[in-house]
Amino acid sequence: MFDLERWEEIFETISKNKLRTFLTSLSVASGIFILVILLGIGEGMRNGISREFEQDAANILYVWTGSTSVGYKGMNPGRRIQMKNADYDFAVQKHQDELEYKSSMFRIWNGVVNYNKESGSYRVEGVLPDYQFLENSGMMSGRFINHNDHSGYEKVAVIGKRVNDDLFKGKQAVGEYIEISGINFKVIGVFTDPGGEREETRVYVPLSTAQRVFNGSNNINNMAFTLEKEESFEAALAASTRFSEQLQQFLKEQHTIAPEDTRAVVVNNSLENAKRFYDLMDMIKFFFWGVGICTIIAGIVGVSNIMLIIVKERTREIGVRKALGARPWSIVMMVLHESIFVTAIAGFVGLIGSLALLELVGPMIETQYIANPSVNFNVALSTVFILIIAGAVAGFFPAWRAARIKPIVALRDE
Repeated sequence: MFDLERWEEIFETISKNKLRTFLTSLSVASGIFILVILLGIGEGMRNGISREFEQDAANILYVWTGSTSVGYKGMNPGRRIQMKNADYDFAVQKHQDELEYKSSMFRIWNGVVNYNKESGSYRVEGVLPDYQFLENSGMMSGRFINHNDHSGYEKVAVIGKRVNDDLFKGKQAVGEYIEISGINFKVIGVFTDPGGEREETRVYVPLSTAQRVFNGSNNINNMAFTLEKEESFEAALAASTRFSEQLQQFLKEQHTIAPEDTRAVVVNNSLENAKRFYDLMDMIKFFFWGVGICTIIAGIVGVSNIMLIIVKERTREIGVRKALGARPWSIVMMVLHESIFVTAIAGFVGLIGSLALLELVGPMIETQYIANPSVNFNVALSTVFILIIAGAVAGFFPAWRAARIKPIVALRDE
């Protein structure tokens, strides 16, 4: 029930101690402000990390080989492992029901690409048609490599936007011919990549063509896979972990590699990487909550001290109220109302200020690992509850002390 006299008392008390109330409110407002800003930065870090993983397919697994690090079955360490087409074919055949997209790759090192008088050194790779989806590449013009190109050993190429800009200078590239290490290829498409210019300095040709033309035999450098979608992140992570373990085991058996050798065969699982980053983000977010809560607690202590001083100053008044029949609960509520009001107003000022700052500045923040720091409605609602609880905690002990004052003792107070 709205009590006008109670509110008049609150505003009268505040008006008598303007500076003290302002400084106390400032500590609470700064606590909420810091908490929301930190949570916004934490969300921005999560956005930035998510954007990094979106550059390729979300659940992609890359496979490559190196040199053995331990001896095994009479073979010395340092043996270079070379994957073959048969390795890829076996993996696809064994896991065909689990796979969404798949491709093996053959890399042409130091690929020099020429068009008329323009030339440049770019990363040239022989790939399969699914590689477009594995890399999340989008076509600016033309098309990507298809199965007919691969089965027909066609000398066609898909170039990145940066390659197109460097060699063609705004001219239409599709239908033109480029030289890759002295061999003519017809440009059938120009692609863009969310990874930016570094990813767009690539040239893709059919895998079969690359192996035949550039003396690759049946060698491959990498394999890439994505698995079918699962109902949850945990299920997808479990499926990808199981797939990567089985693939590693097969390759180690096929190439006579020690089971404990971690360098000869490497499977880079993007979901495992994502989980590590997200776990780290959760820890950072928890730390931010801790820092913000500690800052708010400092403000609560200040409010509680102020309320103790106010109770001390109003000891005689409280004694008179109790002598006239005021119940202890009404005394408690009198002090709590003032504490919650001061805390809530200061907290809302800090909340609104922090939200306004994130709204204005957040969209302009675009770094490698922080993107658009912001807080959602649930976080804002949580801070509101924190404000109410903080105000109640700050005023409870002074209120309880006031309620326990005996009228005869209070009336003797000077």
